[in-house]
Amino acid sequence: MQIQHSCILVTGASRGLGFEIASILARRGARLVITARQAPALEKAAAALRKHTDVVALAADVSQSAEEIVAQGMARFGRIDALINNASELGPSPMPALDSLSWEALERILRVNAVAPLHLIQLVLPGMRKQRQGTIVNITSDAGVNAYPGWGGYGASKAALEHLSRTLALELEGSGVRVLVVDPGDMNTAMHALAEPGVDLSNLPHPRQVAPAIVELLENETLGALRYQAQELTHAVS
Repeated sequence: MQIQHSCILVTGASRGLGFEIASILARRGARLVITARQAPALEKAAAALRKHTDVVALAADVSQSAEEIVAQGMARFGRIDALINNASELGPSPMPALDSLSWEALERILRVNAVAPLHLIQLVLPGMRKQRQGTIVNITSDAGVNAYPGWGGYGASKAALEHLSRTLALELEGSGVRVLVVDPGDMNTAMHALAEPGVDLSNLPHPRQVAPAIVELLENETLGALRYQAQELTHAVS
């Protein structure tokens, strides 16, 4: 897709991978709708992005405010050309084994990581179908494919997101709307630090090293509904 002058919604954009993706998009001329739960961090991110582009920033929980997020974006820009479902819920920290994970915590993880992305997709799809083009990028994890002790709740939510994505891609075939699933791999982020308290993450890539590969996937209109591991692409786009 053409980045310049497009309108792109990025969730979880106040820091980490979401902010780095939004930063690249802003510098390339995309207009942005960004959201995150913590207002101070989001406003700081929005101020940085507004040096390059027009930004709608809404401090909100994607599992509770999907309608408002999309409505504000549509009110400002009139359309949403791409949706990047990046916001994620880790669950309790340190991450417990499944036999200790409360059903309430699992429900919260699933609502943020699987239900909310689908809700946002349903809200932006009518406009994308009407213009016969659009891109949905769902950020996933290798925990959605592989089993790791302590990662069961988070992994289950990402597995659900991946299966939703594959099914949706088939249902949208011929509509002009693409669905991409991207596993950014392990990164040195605040969220990863919460997942594994005390573990040295300094050897892991910074999100700014991974974000360019994801933007390249967004730009490349020949790519269809496949699962991409962005870290494997970083050398090609660095």
